[in-house]
Amino acid sequence: MRISQFKNDQAEDRFRTAYARTLAELWPGQRTALDLPSAFGTTRVYRTGPPSGEPIVLLPGSGGNALMWHRYVDELARHRPVIAVDTIGEPGASVQTTPIRDGRDGAAWLDEVLAALEVPAAHVVGCSYGGWLALNHQIHHPGRTASLTLVDPAGFADLGPRFYAWLIAGGLASAAPRRVRPRLARLVGNSAILEAELMSLMRASMGFRRALPAPPVFPDEELRRLHAPALFLLGARSAIHDSREVADRIGRLVPSARVEIVPDAGHSLPTDQPGLVTDRILHHAAGR
Repeated sequence: MRISQFKNDQAEDRFRTAYARTLAELWPGQRTALDLPSAFGTTRVYRTGPPSGEPIVLLPGSGGNALMWHRYVDELARHRPVIAVDTIGEPGASVQTTPIRDGRDGAAWLDEVLAALEVPAAHVVGCSYGGWLALNHQIHHPGRTASLTLVDPAGFADLGPRFYAWLIAGGLASAAPRRVRPRLARLVGNSAILEAELMSLMRASMGFRRALPAPPVFPDEELRRLHAPALFLLGARSAIHDSREVADRIGRLVPSARVEIVPDAGHSLPTDQPGLVTDRILHHAAGR
C-alpha cells in the first residue's frame, strides 16, 4: 500500500512555505509545536491553553490540518488545554512512513499520539474524517476518551455523487473572485470557501498525494460498543449523509449519545456555525 506524500521536492517546498505563512497569519498567539513519533510516522500537534487539565483534542476533516480550527483555539483555550492535530496522511506538518490501511490503523495511530502526549483522558473533537477516526479510536481503544464531540462525522453513509458534486462545486467556487464568493458559498452550501487563507493553503497542497482509506459505514455492532459520552452535531443539509437517518440510527444503537441536528448548516458545519460548535464542545466537555 502507498503512503501519503508530496509528488516531488518542489511541491513539498511550495506547501511548506504556504503552511508556515498561513500558520503565522491564522494562529499568531502562543502555541507549542510538538513532533510525536508513532509506528505510522511523525505527527505534528500544537498545544496551547492551561498547563493542566483534561485537554480538548481537535482532529480536522479530510484534506485539512490543525489550522482548520484557528477560529476555535483561543476560546477553547480559555477553559482547557487544547491540542490541535495535523492528522498523519493529510497535508500538514506530519510525515507518514507506514500505510494506514483501515479504521483500526487510524485508531492505533491516534492512541499512540495520546500516549506520547501522556494524556490519560481527552475530550476528542473530530470533524468529518476526523470524526470517523475519533469514533474508531473509542471503539478499538476505549479508555483514553473522556468525551467525544463529532461534527458531521463520516462513516454513516457511502460517499456518493452528492458528496463529490458538493466537493467539486466548492473547489470551483473557491477559485472565483473574492467579491462573489459569499453568494457562491450560499449557492453551493459550503461556507468553508470563505476561508481565504485556508483555500490558498489547499491550492498549495495540490502536489500532495493523499493515500488514506475511504471511511466505510460503521457496522451496528461497532456502534453499540460506543460507551464514552458522545455528542453528534449534524448539519441539517449535510452533503455526506441524511442527518435525520443518522440521528435515528444513533438513537437506536447508542441511546446514551446526544444528537443535535443543526438547522441552516451543512457539512461545513464548523464554518457555518462556529459559535454554536464552540459552545457545544465546551459544554459537552464540562459534562453539561
